[in-house]
Amino acid sequence: MHQIGPIAKPPPGAKATRSTWSSSAPMAPSAVMPAPPVVVHSPRYECDIGPHVFPVRKYALVRQRLVGEGWLHDADVLEPPRLAREDLARVHDDDYLADLEQVRPSARTAMSELPLTREIVEAYWLAAGGTTLAASAALERGMAVHVGGGFHHAFAAHAEGFCYVNDLAVAVRVLQHEGRLRRAAVVDLDVHQGNGTAHIFAGDPDVFTLSIHQEANYPVPKQTSDLDVGLPNGVEDAGYLEHLGPALDRVWAFGPELLLYQAGADPYRDDQLGGLSLTVDGLERRDRAVLEGCAQRGIPAVVTLGGGYARREEDTVEIHTRTARAALRLARQEGART
Repeated sequence: MHQIGPIAKPPPGAKATRSTWSSSAPMAPSAVMPAPPVVVHSPRYECDIGPHVFPVRKYALVRQRLVGEGWLHDADVLEPPRLAREDLARVHDDDYLADLEQVRPSARTAMSELPLTREIVEAYWLAAGGTTLAASAALERGMAVHVGGGFHHAFAAHAEGFCYVNDLAVAVRVLQHEGRLRRAAVVDLDVHQGNGTAHIFAGDPDVFTLSIHQEANYPVPKQTSDLDVGLPNGVEDAGYLEHLGPALDRVWAFGPELLLYQAGADPYRDDQLGGLSLTVDGLERRDRAVLEGCAQRGIPAVVTLGGGYARREEDTVEIHTRTARAALRLARQEGART
């Protein structure tokens, strides 16, 4: 595991002052900063999937934006490790992993809606390492961003919906196996229900899964999360945020030691695969509700980007960049206090 330099994080139950900033505008780096905020990304995520609605180059574009705006230097970005097979096997079945390792098409890989190539398999395998590394860093520093990940449709025994490996589940299981984590929460705010994640953690009292999604959308049928909030078509900012607050109260009551935030950009009103009507500013308020809530309660948080298929690629990149800024700004604020 990549070692992260130590930095103090708020003690359990510590309260942070609610900030009034807007992360829509870049902020120059602080002159006094004990360590750069943790950002994980690999250029290898940009694999060739052919003509497809999934804009895989968005990850590199988000990283470029963050570097260009002065949030970090390229040298600060952590390269994810390739996890050992045994780490993926803490979530995924042996026969399915054999399909991936051998690049062997089967009924287990067919529902991915993606080609099956060595390059693509390696990108997803690596992304599991990215979320695990970011989650590890969040436990040490309080906040981390994975510019990638969030592949919540992958089940233990098969692929689904552009997802081959469930990086969220792998990160939780690896950290639990290492004895560094017991109770975790997955807050999934993608427009599509996190069905793979819900199924993997079903019945596990140590993992709380929340999914707020468009009900009349993929997947059909849905799985059962600990809390599912299925929204009607066309919900706008105000209606969405009215549902988000009470749902997060359930998460806070659970008392997670780590929160994995699946920050999908696809509730956006101009997303090709979504039917909700959130604005870019509304999505930013969503992000702040989750991340500031974590900071106020001293809950370590790791961000994964999840889905995003806006008609204009630059809209998806802007939404994801704002999410990352929100997390990095909070990380800097906490770092400046220590």
